[in-house]
Amino acid sequence: MTERVVLAYSGGLDTSVCIGWIAEATGAEVIAVAVDVGQGGEDLDVIRKRALECGAVEAEVADAKDEFAEEYCLPAIKANALYMDRYPLVSALSRPTIVKHLVAAAQKHGASTVAHGCTGKGNDQVRFEAGISSLAPDLKCIAPVRDYAMTRDKAIAFCEERGLPIATSKKSPYSIDQNVFGRAVETGFLEDIWNAPIEDVYEYTENPATPRDADEVVITFEKGVPVAIDGRPVTVLQAIQQLNDRAGAQGVGRIDMVEDRLVGIKSREVYESPGGIALITAHQELENVTVERELARYKRQVEQRWAELVYDGMWFSPLKRALDGFIDEANEHVTGDIRMTLHGGRAVVTGRKSEKSLYDFELATYDTGDTFDQSMSKGFIEIFGMSSKIAAKRDLAQ
Repeated sequence: MTERVVLAYSGGLDTSVCIGWIAEATGAEVIAVAVDVGQGGEDLDVIRKRALECGAVEAEVADAKDEFAEEYCLPAIKANALYMDRYPLVSALSRPTIVKHLVAAAQKHGASTVAHGCTGKGNDQVRFEAGISSLAPDLKCIAPVRDYAMTRDKAIAFCEERGLPIATSKKSPYSIDQNVFGRAVETGFLEDIWNAPIEDVYEYTENPATPRDADEVVITFEKGVPVAIDGRPVTVLQAIQQLNDRAGAQGVGRIDMVEDRLVGIKSREVYESPGGIALITAHQELENVTVERELARYKRQVEQRWAELVYDGMWFSPLKRALDGFIDEANEHVTGDIRMTLHGGRAVVTGRKSEKSLYDFELATYDTGDTFDQSMSKGFIEIFGMSSKIAAKRDLAQ
């Protein structure tokens, strides 16, 4: 029986060339798998036909937009996940979604190997291969760009020699990855970290400096899940899409940062995640209202570790799964409404309302009717500061 390789297929030059490249280098048959996580671009059926024209023995396409939103973006929202306190894990969240479909296809078609188009410099090679080995330890992985030094020049030459139906003349100066949760841009002039991004870098967001009227939005959550926008019910995917449009129109969600890659190098990245930043901002504030203090403090530590695990490609790891359980429990009372003003590149919370609120007006007020017994504070401070006071006396006596 001829060996089979499942290829993560995008429809672009590199992965189209990979089909014939793998077949020639390994003698295997190639099954192309394309997964729609809201990246836009060409129709899935067009991509499927192209894979077959480029030599794939079979091609599968999957509309995974709702799956991606509910099973991958939603946990990130509930975790307030921001790698290095800024990056909402746009690319990192899509990789395990794709991995799941690649492994399913490999098992369905009896493939022994999964291939992807990542380089040896980035994080995605780890996300794909660590994810695949976690779901199917017996599957092998290959990466033609990395393993066979398949440069762009070689890919174009291969494409032209064999008359593959791929346009090879246009090349963006940037490396771009996008999905419904956001967009990542790197390379080109951005590799000089002194260079400021120019407007043509951006696609999901408008220039925040352009004068325009502010947009007020009310986001409703139930147990951490966005369920309505301005009182109208939405799915998680619809919530992201609608806020992509509205927050993006106000320039919300632009991030320019130098981040620490898993492979040990620092990389300059420009991100856009208008819906993601708006939802995480709203969710964080609703947690401030509804989550008890000690749980909230500990959850912030968990959020950082969760984001690091996902960034590092450990979506299917035992620790990540265990932290998911904690995060779900912590969201049990995160129910209510958050009102936000979207304007000038910022999403600013202006109102909070929840039946699960821990905010007690009569305890918090400084006006008449205050129910907080201030006489208790003196003794509390004495006891709270006792250990430091005793240590200070000892240190001063030396």
